[in-house]
Amino acid sequence: MKKVLAFDFGASSGRAILGCFDGKRIELSEIHRFRNDPVMLGDHYRWDVMRLFFEIKEGIRRCAAAGHADISSIGIDTWGVDFVLLDRNGDLLANPFHYRDFSPENMEKTVQRIGKEKIYSKTGIQFLPFNTIYQLAYIREHAPFLLDNAKRFLMIPDYFGYLLTGECANEFTDASTTQLLNASTGGWDEELLRAVGADPALFSRPAAPGTVLGTLRREIAEECGVGRVPVVLSASHDTASAVAAVPFEDGESGVYVSCGTWSLMGTVLDSPKTAPECMKANFTNEGGIFGTARFLKNIMGLWLIQESRRQWLREGREMSFDELEAAANASPSGVSFIDPDDAVFSPPGDIPERIAEYCRRAGQPVPSTPGETARCIYESLAYKYRYTADTLEKLLGRRFDTVRMVGGGIKDGLLCRTTALLTGRRVLAGPVEATAMGNVAVQLASGGDIAGPRQIGAVVRASARIDVYEPGAGAGEGYERFRSVCGLD
Repeated sequence: MKKVLAFDFGASSGRAILGCFDGKRIELSEIHRFRNDPVMLGDHYRWDVMRLFFEIKEGIRRCAAAGHADISSIGIDTWGVDFVLLDRNGDLLANPFHYRDFSPENMEKTVQRIGKEKIYSKTGIQFLPFNTIYQLAYIREHAPFLLDNAKRFLMIPDYFGYLLTGECANEFTDASTTQLLNASTGGWDEELLRAVGADPALFSRPAAPGTVLGTLRREIAEECGVGRVPVVLSASHDTASAVAAVPFEDGESGVYVSCGTWSLMGTVLDSPKTAPECMKANFTNEGGIFGTARFLKNIMGLWLIQESRRQWLREGREMSFDELEAAANASPSGVSFIDPDDAVFSPPGDIPERIAEYCRRAGQPVPSTPGETARCIYESLAYKYRYTADTLEKLLGRRFDTVRMVGGGIKDGLLCRTTALLTGRRVLAGPVEATAMGNVAVQLASGGDIAGPRQIGAVVRASARIDVYEPGAGAGEGYERFRSVCGLD
């Protein structure tokens, strides 16, 4: 039995997951779960990376205490775009910014100065206000001392790997989210780096997922009760790990949706696609495993449900996610729609009231109960999936008959059923633990235990439950109204 330890960080929590592989199946076990609470410092939202590193060590320690000190490797994946800057001594210059700290105005100023077509033709990355390129431009303008004193740039999972091993590297899949990698060369684009005031010397050539970064520092190994375990650069961007675990079969014509706080919808290509029509549709080309490109669209996901529930809790209305799903299921369908990706829904706060105001402005019935609000969210997400799948078909010139949904969001059966109904496509849902499964699979591939993407798919299908949702008749009768309300051509 081969054992590896995967750390999977989301925007609100993190976990240490033990992966055990018997040559045919991967079995996952949660070793440690912890909160990931960003902190407001002054006027800015920051990540508490020191606390998160404590939790990494605690996860390793608990793994050893549970009788699994014989792990073969460790891999870490996190969200994308955010980063740290280190000084000449290798110390943190400042706690990293949180991606929700950045406004569209900051992005628009940088895009206008450099040129939208230039940025996209070079990188193939969709325009989002929190992309690393715009964070660096903000720092150069408002906190230049950070870049002036920086000697090393590391993405968040790179930084945790550095703290564990003392070795620095920029892993490819996470680096690709920055909008600073050149899609043609796979390396950092020095013209763009200089345009936002970042010294190219801070960056190293991106390393492929599966690369062994180094071994645990001696003092950490002794503290945690394990040996000098290798730390592997898994597919360090969490979506790259999740997509690695999408169990496509040979010849299958399908798209994936990685469901969680965000919904990432797309397909896997052999190389990036950066044509002008892809820029117009705001599709992104992020790095994948084995040299592939993840051609996808970021869609606001279950953040809308999560933040709505937090608002209701603040108001004294306590509802579990299961209760909220049941209330949505009992509410009438096809009443009101929103564009989940409207900028008004991005910041934390009173999402239900923002949804109500959106519906008022559009002349639609206003949701008045949690169930009605949740129903509006689910159906709007499903229609946005349909619009995105239709756009993918036009851009790539082929039909997608199935939607592969993976990740924690698929535990929400109403979302899966609604997606099948309103997209008019068969939905295959699973695995739930796609990110951890992909992280483990890349580590196993690094160690020679799995041969390549085809075998990864076979192992995932053997290891995970896959639920099937059929579209049924009369799929998506409100689709044209949804498009009209959202201004989608």
